[in-house]
Amino acid sequence: MDFIVFIVAMGVLIWGADLLIDESEKIALRFNISEFVIGATLIALGTSLPEMAASIAASLQGKSQLAISNVIGSNILNITLVLATVFLLAKTINPARDFFAKDSTWALMPVMAFILMIFDGVISRFDALLLLFMMGAYLLFLLQDSKDHPLEEEENDVSDFSWGKTIPLLFAGLLLVIVGAHFSVESASAIAKSFGISEWIIGIVMVSFGTSLPELAVSISAALKGKVDMAIGNIIGSNMANTSMVLGAAALVHPLNIDTTASLFDVTTMVIATLLLVFITANKLYNKSAGISLLIILGLFLNNTLQNM
Repeated sequence: MDFIVFIVAMGVLIWGADLLIDESEKIALRFNISEFVIGATLIALGTSLPEMAASIAASLQGKSQLAISNVIGSNILNITLVLATVFLLAKTINPARDFFAKDSTWALMPVMAFILMIFDGVISRFDALLLLFMMGAYLLFLLQDSKDHPLEEEENDVSDFSWGKTIPLLFAGLLLVIVGAHFSVESASAIAKSFGISEWIIGIVMVSFGTSLPELAVSISAALKGKVDMAIGNIIGSNMANTSMVLGAAALVHPLNIDTTASLFDVTTMVIATLLLVFITANKLYNKSAGISLLIILGLFLNNTLQNM
């Protein structure tokens, strides 16, 4: 039964992602905002809600390992699976935005702060506030940048825009994404538990995969429609939101304990994946070769995880 629920939830997730892409583009055009900013804010925050819900719920239940591993796993998968998939599926990748100069380093900053925070084995409420402030700073940066670089006149066709139609469809798409992700997580967790897998492994693989499904579905849909800026913006914004907002909110609810020795490989993989994101954007390696390289990192990560099950 859990397998059937998982398949149905995936279908709902993909449907919702398609609605999100279409309606978010209309909002971007209506307010003369670039597709990247919409992807890095509205869509990224929306698709990070499953991670937020899962990590806060885990924190409330005193399951620090699940809350933290969910964020770490999601960040790894967003880069090594979602970004790799975008590179492999997109027909042409020629983004208008300089992701290195403006965005990828933002995704690296909270990761570096996270490394410093876990040296004492706990992410405190003070640490949580610092992470949340970091997310606020990024959002302010994006909003200011969107004002400084508006869309060209010929790009801004809003003749068919209607708030009465767009807002309900946008919320419907977001709801479908969240509901689909929720049941994907629940069914995947049930399947994992039936095999006697540990809490950390459930979080780092099963739950993080389930909560990364919105990013995967949205980014694939955007890539197939040629909206690469929106797809990459969703990934960078989601990782920024995961490490700062999701982890910060979970730690604010209840301080999170972490076994730095046991989690060393996974934390290191997250750092390496984030550095690869910066390297790819710095050298504009938006091609299938980069996608394959990222999948190799994913393979190494999954191989080590499966060996420790």
